Amino acid sequence: MHQPHESPGAGPAPSVNGGPGSAAGPHPGAAPNPHPGAVGSPRGEAAVFAHSESTRVLVVDDDPTVAEVVSGYLDRAGYLVDRAADGPAALGRAASHRPDLVVLDLMLPGMDGLEVCRRLRADGPVPVIMLTARGDEDDRILGLEVGADDYVTKPFSPRELVLRVESVLRRTRPAATARPLHAAGLTVDPSARRATKDGTELALTLREFDLLAFFLRHPGRAYAREDLMREVWGWDFGDLSTVTVHVRRLRGKVEDDPARPRLIQTVWGVGYRFDDTEAASRPAAGPAHPAPEEKVRP
Repeated sequence: MHQPHESPGAGPAPSVNGGPGSAAGPHPGAAPNPHPGAVGSPRGEAAVFAHSESTRVLVVDDDPTVAEVVSGYLDRAGYLVDRAADGPAALGRAASHRPDLVVLDLMLPGMDGLEVCRRLRADGPVPVIMLTARGDEDDRILGLEVGADDYVTKPFSPRELVLRVESVLRRTRPAATARPLHAAGLTVDPSARRATKDGTELALTLREFDLLAFFLRHPGRAYAREDLMREVWGWDFGDLSTVTVHVRRLRGKVEDDPARPRLIQTVWGVGYRFDDTEAASRPAAGPAHPAPEEKVRP
């Protein structure tokens, strides 16, 4: 493993927490790369270094080697980096200096990463990239259910992680000229990253917010899960269950009865459609039970 003091642009990036001979790219169970082909390229690195000054990232990992390597790459990318080795220390750091993003290990001693994520979110919205050595589907889904904005599985390239950080942060800073969107009692303000339903603010994660904004921009059109993954988050490949989980979570926040969704509708054999017209007036019917495709499967 290279030392974290090596410049991110000086040769191949190390594979963090990987065994001998492990590749520097993402683990097969890792979340999709938001910048396909950009890892390790000068163009990709330039995008990372462009506008990250004064942005604070909290790295929470009990493995000192992983924490040092990740912190080193983030520091050289221009971020202000805080470190914590466990949950209580992470919460203390966040209380003292609110981070703009948290890189959070799932397997922490005492208080695990899921509980840390819940407590951080209780104090206000903050982007979270979950970091773990466990790549099982259940672990990925659990992290997404808690509200993680991205999920990276060890071994991973620290250079890729820096790109992930940049991608998530960029979604929190949309163009100031974006106009609010209105439909079916919902209002989405991309500039303020604020969404309301009938005047009540919705607590949405970054991915949920982007998904809702996309639906409001394209009412009445059916999209496959592959299309939503590509159009909303810019991913050309990945686990389709990510879309299913976020549609289910979003329904729980915008639908009057999530078991009988009338706004975000399932289009059998295709995917999903946002209906802002007849859905608002059509009476709900039938027993309340989840649709078959709502079982989370790749």
